[in-house]
Amino acid sequence: MDKAPATVVATLLDEGIYLCSTRTMYRFLAERGEVHERRAFSRHRCYKKPELLATGPNQVWSWDITRLKGPKKWNYFYLYCVMDIFSRKVVGWKVHERETGLLARHLLSECIEQEKIQPHSLVVHSDRGSPMKSKQLSELLTDLAVSKSFSRPSVSNDNPFSEAGFKTLKYMPDFPERFGCVQDARSFCRQFFAWYNHEHKHSGVGYYSPEDVHSSRYILQKQARDVVLQKAWEKYPERFVKGIPKALEVPQQVWINPPKTTQNQPLEKEKGDIYALV
Repeated sequence: MDKAPATVVATLLDEGIYLCSTRTMYRFLAERGEVHERRAFSRHRCYKKPELLATGPNQVWSWDITRLKGPKKWNYFYLYCVMDIFSRKVVGWKVHERETGLLARHLLSECIEQEKIQPHSLVVHSDRGSPMKSKQLSELLTDLAVSKSFSRPSVSNDNPFSEAGFKTLKYMPDFPERFGCVQDARSFCRQFFAWYNHEHKHSGVGYYSPEDVHSSRYILQKQARDVVLQKAWEKYPERFVKGIPKALEVPQQVWINPPKTTQNQPLEKEKGDIYALV
């Protein structure tokens, strides 16, 4: 019972016995459903799907690291990027020549200090890369009373905000095939993130800039947009069959992997697994 058919045949031959060939023995076993993995199947750890809700800035941050091609093949620079999922503002970034937990600790520490984060008020979400799970970063977040959240292994949609931000970066018309040096990469990212935070009309936040949403300036901007639309309706009412138009709202609840129902309200789906309640 505890030997493979080929071993059984060889053992019997040593005892002067021949019953059948190895192939025939496999056929007999297959007819009885006995050809299968004999070891106990390994039980993989079941990872819970992260469900994170942000109803305002600095409640949930998403961060990740992406590679930027260097001057030679197999040469990369590493962009560390921290994003607030409610406003989509990039609250901090760095470009380094290596990927380590210590560098990640320095960046998160600067971001937390800059944003004046209070204890027990922030969740930092990331994938399960080595820097994300490093001892240095874990100790920092524990000391500052910042909660940690991780994506499930091999599930990229658990970190959609960072993935979408990197796609915006790399689809820029002037994004180079390769960077000549780390200073070039830093210079490009400096210009990009200044544009992204202050000028980019982000579709996920009602086409306001991330900085305006982060600072709540969008409220006055929405009122101004509504005034313009009101005047347009008064001048050309026939062009607005649904009545007085209103400017887009900023979603007031932003989720990573929302539950199937949230307070019996329908969820409006954006790209990937990003959802917004409006």
